[in-house]
Amino acid sequence: MVGIFQKYLVESKIFTKNRDILRPSYVPDKLPHREREIRMIASVLATALRGERPSNILIFGKTGTGKTATVKYIGKEIENNESGAQVKYIYINCEVVDTNYSILANIGNTFIDKWAERIPFTGWPLESVYSKLLEVVDKAGMVVIVVLDEIDKLVYKSGDDVLYNLLTVNDYFESSKLSIIGISNDLKFVEFLDPRVRSRLGEEKIVFPPYNADELKDILKQRAEEAFLEGAISDEVISLCAALAAQEHGDARRALDLLRVAGELAERDGVDEVTKDYVYLAKNKIELDCIAEVIRTLPLHSKIVLAGVVLLKEAGHDKLTTGQVYDAYKIICGQLSLNPLTQRRITDIISELDMLGIINARVVSRGRYGRTKEIMLSVPSTDVKGIIEEDEVLREASRAVSVPIIRQITLI
Repeated sequence: MVGIFQKYLVESKIFTKNRDILRPSYVPDKLPHREREIRMIASVLATALRGERPSNILIFGKTGTGKTATVKYIGKEIENNESGAQVKYIYINCEVVDTNYSILANIGNTFIDKWAERIPFTGWPLESVYSKLLEVVDKAGMVVIVVLDEIDKLVYKSGDDVLYNLLTVNDYFESSKLSIIGISNDLKFVEFLDPRVRSRLGEEKIVFPPYNADELKDILKQRAEEAFLEGAISDEVISLCAALAAQEHGDARRALDLLRVAGELAERDGVDEVTKDYVYLAKNKIELDCIAEVIRTLPLHSKIVLAGVVLLKEAGHDKLTTGQVYDAYKIICGQLSLNPLTQRRITDIISELDMLGIINARVVSRGRYGRTKEIMLSVPSTDVKGIIEEDEVLREASRAVSVPIIRQITLI
């Protein structure tokens, strides 16, 4: 069985043993071009090292601007401090831990060593979880800093009750103190907060600007020196990865993914150097992976509309009208014994698919015949079809619809 993996198990000509350095989750010993933000956050949290409660902080910035890495970096510094202060730094990703119960349970369990006494994953009344948290945190006699990453996801799903509870917890403590750091890429989420929560949470606000191409190059160069073998990567390739990522809002995660995937593709080919060609291959692969994930998570009727576009494309028609797509959609719905949505709703779905970048729908004028949408696939139809046909029901339905019927639709 090892045979099929044998050629991939040889010693890498590209990477050192620690390729995880190129993953966004890795926190380096130094964060280039985030010195200002580190100083700003450190100046606020310094009071915790004196045993006092620091102000709450809200951190904003687009995806890949170093917010999470900076906060984790500061967390490591706090844990390694030699001031003698008792400070507990708790990081929670609200995209994973996204309910009031689970947030309170996670914080409370950080201070409970014995499994038998821990707050269970579910089953307790929320009031009991809150009371237990008050008890165990206050008993610890520490300054507690809770980082809520993707805090907007928590607010949109579960409201701001848990934030209010955490922000008022200091009123009940006798020996401990608690502060919150909220991280979000959505500036608008604060509009959904109760005014009392908003004023307490946003005591300090820090905005992370996007990286430019030169800054991204410095970040990649720092990581590449540790992750790649000598001579496996050139400045030219690093510059290209930085430039491509800078075009997309200065996303450092995107730049790191490009560099890592390009290296992995070169490694699979057994070569000893990453070239520009591998960067472009990596770009296409990453984009396709993103599109694939979006298509897989589409609602059923959106997938059916997309299946109709693919079938019409296979019938030899690149530019389609909304009416033609709707007719194909109705045929597939018939095969699935589903009641079709109205044409107006399908028009909305086409606009949503256009916004996601899966299709291109532009309005064109046909003179005295009025205006209509001209619809084309933005990604290869074979790739889209393969992803759609992962759904067994849709696979059978699309095969049952014959090409002559679809071709007839385009002639109407």
